[in-house]
Order: sequence, then C-alpha cells, then structure tokens
Amino acid sequence: MKIFKKRNKRTQKGKAASLPFRINIIFIIVGILFVALLTQLAYLQVMYGSKFKAEVNRSDTSVVNGNVQRGMIYDSTGHILVGNSAHQAIIFTKGVNDLTTDLYRTANRLSNYITISTASLTKRQLADYYLADSNKLEAIEKKLPGVSGESEDAQYTKAVDYVEKMPASTFSHSMEVAATIFAKMSGAYQLSTVNIKDSGVTQAEVAEVGEHLADMPGVNVGTSWSRNYPSGRAIQGITGTVSNEKTGLPSDRVNELLAEGYSRNDSVGQSYLERQYEPVLRGTKSQTQIVLNSDNEIKKEIKKYGGQKGDNLQLTINAKFQKDLQSLVRSAESGAGGNSTGTYAVVMNPNNGAIVGMGGVNRDPKTSKITDNVLGTINSSIVMGSVVKGAMVSGALMDGVITPTNSTLTDQPITTGGVKKSSWFNHSGNANIAVDASGALEVSSNSYMMQLAMKEGHFNYVEGGALTMSPNVFNTMRGYFNQFGLGVDTGIDIPGESTGLKGKSGRSHIGSALDLAFGNYDAYTTMQVAQYMSTVANGGYRIAPHVVQSIRGTTKTGQLGQVKDTVMPNVLNHIDMTAAQRAVVKRGLYDVVHGTNTYKTGGELDSIKPEISAKTGTAQTFYNGNETVTLSLASYAPSTNPQVVVALAMPNLGVNAESNNMQLAKRIYAAYWKDVQSTTTVK
Repeated sequence: MKIFKKRNKRTQKGKAASLPFRINIIFIIVGILFVALLTQLAYLQVMYGSKFKAEVNRSDTSVVNGNVQRGMIYDSTGHILVGNSAHQAIIFTKGVNDLTTDLYRTANRLSNYITISTASLTKRQLADYYLADSNKLEAIEKKLPGVSGESEDAQYTKAVDYVEKMPASTFSHSMEVAATIFAKMSGAYQLSTVNIKDSGVTQAEVAEVGEHLADMPGVNVGTSWSRNYPSGRAIQGITGTVSNEKTGLPSDRVNELLAEGYSRNDSVGQSYLERQYEPVLRGTKSQTQIVLNSDNEIKKEIKKYGGQKGDNLQLTINAKFQKDLQSLVRSAESGAGGNSTGTYAVVMNPNNGAIVGMGGVNRDPKTSKITDNVLGTINSSIVMGSVVKGAMVSGALMDGVITPTNSTLTDQPITTGGVKKSSWFNHSGNANIAVDASGALEVSSNSYMMQLAMKEGHFNYVEGGALTMSPNVFNTMRGYFNQFGLGVDTGIDIPGESTGLKGKSGRSHIGSALDLAFGNYDAYTTMQVAQYMSTVANGGYRIAPHVVQSIRGTTKTGQLGQVKDTVMPNVLNHIDMTAAQRAVVKRGLYDVVHGTNTYKTGGELDSIKPEISAKTGTAQTFYNGNETVTLSLASYAPSTNPQVVVALAMPNLGVNAESNNMQLAKRIYAAYWKDVQSTTTVK
C-alpha cells in the first residue's frame, strides 16, 4: 500500500507539472492566430478598405437622376425664341427586383387608365409582351415541335418567331396599348425613370392613375418638358431641334451619350445650336439617393441635389427683324418664277461679326413649292457674279499690278484663242472707255477684272492670241479672295457650313481664270459674301460671324439672368492693305450707288437712307440645261460709318431679271432701320 501511494503521488506530481506547459502552448497558438487575424484585418483595411466600403455602399444605396428644364434661347432684345412647356406625365421607375411578370401585370393595369399611341410598337415588342404571360408562353411552346431538348433561349426565340407570324387579328387594340407600355417599362434600367406618356395627359388620366398607384408599383405622375417656339418654328433652322422620349437618343451618338450619363429617353440637342451648346443648355440633373433593405426593396429616398436648370443662350438675332427678313425673302422668291431655286440674305454687324438676321428659302421649279431654308445662307454654294470684284481689285492692289495712283485701263472686249469676253455694256467694242480701279467697280467692268488677272499671271495680252499664262494664277486670285472670306470657312458658330465650290484649275481650264476674276466661276455662300463685305467695311478685319451673343443664367423668378460668358469678336486675319488702297475700293463701292457714270450698276439703291455703298452681281448660269441668271448684292451702311452689312443671292432667275436684288435690298434696309436701329442713332 505504501509503495502504491508513493507511485500515485509521483504520477499526480508529473501531471501537475505538465498542465501549465500545455496551457502555455494553447495560449501561444491562440496568440499566433490572433496576431495573424489582426494582421489580415489590417491588410484588408489598408489595401482593400475603400473598395469594400464602396461595394457595400453600392449594394445598399443607389442614386437616381431626374431631368431638369433645358436652358432657353433668347433674341438680342430678351425676347424668347425657344422656350419650354411643362406637361404632366405618367412615369415609371423600375425597381431592383422587378420581374417580367411584374412589368406585365403593371402594364396591363396601367393600360386601363391611359391612352397611348401604338405607332412605334414593333412585332418583336408585341411578341415579348404576349409571351410575358407564362400560360401563353407554355401554350406556344407546346405547339413547337422538337424544342424540348433545346436551351430556354432557343425555345424562346422560336416562340417569338411563332408569335410574330400570328394574324394581326389575334391582338386587340388594348393588347397593343399594354404592349407599348410594357416595352417602355422593359427598356428601363433598374432604378431609372422613363416616361410612359409625356404629352397629352388628361386630368381624367391623372385622376385614374393617381387613384390606383398602390396597384401599380413604380408608376407615378410627374412632369416632362418640351420645346416651344413663341416666334414660330422657322427659327429652328438656326437653333436646331431636341430629341424627345419618342425619338430617344440619336442613334449615331447613343453610346457616346450614355457614357456621359444620359438615359435613353433623355432630351438632347440634335442639331445646330441645340447640339453645339448642349453642355450649356442641358443643366444638371437632380439626384435622389435610394436606400435599399436586405431584400433590395426601397427603404428610403433622400433628396441629395435638386438639380439646376440649364443656362440660357442670348443670340445676336433680333426676333422681329428675323421674322420680317424671312417674310421679305419668301415674298421675293414668290415673285421670281421660272427656274428660280431660292433666295438668301444675311444681315450682320461688320464691326463684331454679330448676325442680326438670316433669311433663306428653297424653291422647287417643278412644283413652285417654297420651303424655309435659313441655313441655305451657309451651305448653299452659288456662283455670285460681279459682287466679288471688290476682292479682285483689292488683290491686284496688294499684288502691286496696279496702284492707287496708277490703275487706269481701257475697257475693251478680251479675245483669246478665238473666245471673246466683254463687259455687260461693251459687247461690240463700241463703248471702249478708260476706267481706273474705282471706276471699274462703279460700272462693273468684266474687261478690267480680266486684265487684272492676266497681270497677276504675268501674261502680256495680245488681242486674239493664245492664253498661255500659268495655272498658278488661280492660286494667286483665290489666295486674295480667301483673305476676305470667299472660298473658306467663315468660322460661324453653327455647324455644317460649306466652303463653297472651286472650279477646275489646270492648264486646260486656263480660260476660266478670266471668269474667276469677275465672279463667274467659283461658287460661294451668302455668309461668305457677307463676311467679305464686312471685311471691306471695317477696315480689313475678317471677323468670324456668330449668332450667340452670351450665355446667361436664370433669375429666381425665371427671367433672363446675369451674364456668365460673352462671345467676343474673333478676328481670323487682317488684310494687309494701305489706307490709300482701301480708299480706292471704298470709293468704287460708293460710286456703284452714287457715282456719275452712265453705266453705274446700283443707282436704284440711291434712295436708301442712310446712304449705302454696294456691289451688285450678275452671273450667267444654267439650270437643267436652261439659261438663267443669278443676281447678288453685297453692301454696307452708312457709307461713312458702316454699322450694318446686307448680302443676298437669288440664283437661277429668268434671263430678263435685272433689279430683283436691289428691290429686295431696299426692303431689307427699311426693315432693319425700323426693327433694329433707329436712323437717329447713326453718327
């Protein structure tokens, strides 16, 4: 017994000694694990903390953007040209957990309370709606042989094909209405809002929908905006258009716009100023934070930002004058008849490039139908005729082939290689007269301009001899024309302008260099002619035309607000002419109207007050094989202190037309001094 007791004590003593050791081992292991855990947590916090936080926030909250009113467009006097109309709209916000069956059910219910156009409904959309009913889908699939082993997508595709071939009588009008609504709902992203009906919503529809909102999750009554035009839609030729819910984002820009944060049913500028100034006009959308619960159901909505209406554009255009100008242009074209294809006019401030008015119409000679085409002033290229002679004389002066004190030449028919060309008053050569540069402009001498071309081409004219000068003369003349804006971009702030059309300029076409000299070869736009005459009027500064005057905010009362940005004159180049050289050209343009020569071409304009300086133009043209004449005119007033330029073109008139251009010019000037500027302010 003693021996046993001693062994038992020894065993207990060994066990007691090993217990702390084991506990220490456990503590050490736990400590190592704890340190490892802390290390891993620290690593995740430092390296991926922001990522996980963003992921949690993204999962729990989303931001819904709401549309705001577009900025408006005003004329130079503060009159609204393009405004906004507010409409009640039936809208739908797609939930996170909305299934096709949910949308089908809601669309059917909503179709009982509103009417909606089904014109845009496609066969595929109608089939998708039809098959959203699981019973109908199952019934169709039973009718399709050999699809049981195929994938669900393949089965559905065949079911769609089957439905698309079903007779139209299968689908009632009410089904088509519901299908149209269903298509709009299906096209929405999660937590995005689309307009189901954004115009023509009646009070009865608002009441019906409002009464049944609880039965139609996501449906609500909201507000939509559309453009209105208090001064008429003709101004759209300048301002452009805006897409709507029906048209959606432009197909050629949809990916670009979606990347910029647009929704597919957002309004966006499609053309001209609406597109050019889209970032200014669009405003900033409202932002509402949607908080979701664990079941992805909306728990709370928090208004984060109320949005801000787009800024406004104030144009240089005077609305009253623009309306009168367009009416005058249309009236002039109505009386033109024959093969006339249009009339165009530009009125601008030569000192800063501000466009006061742009008028334009097209005419179909076959039907005599006249349509508005204001932008024909920047994209219709026309052989203008003698109106460009001021630029030709200026180029010759800069080239040094004539000088202000030595510029006299004899107007005589020019005969080269058996081809005879002459001035309008001297076809036979019986009216040969000596004219200087100013006098050549006054009487619109073609002969004088052709002789200048030959001098610039370093060619010595011999009557009846071959015209062997270098084709480089085309580049020389066009280079001087370009300095005034003829044949190049004017820089106007409306996209889509044409640079005109150049005739062939090889050696085989050298005879056409003489036609180019008096304006009967290359084609220019009316805007280019206006810029050219403005450059002459302001002392040689070619200024980019512009129709936007400033960007302005909105007051609290919704009126035109403070100026945020102003469009400053953009000088593209300066003509390197001396004062004496400029005086030669200006004197000639003045004498076109007020000179004493029997052959002056603009005497009919002498009655305009304040007095003007001008260059008329006549070009022999053809339309569909018929001989026509194109009349043009470029002018400025007052002659001593130019404040306004008027340029116009009337292509393809009858060959007997003579003064249509001057008659129209007189009416335009009368309207300008009545609508825009009082003659009493002229100094």
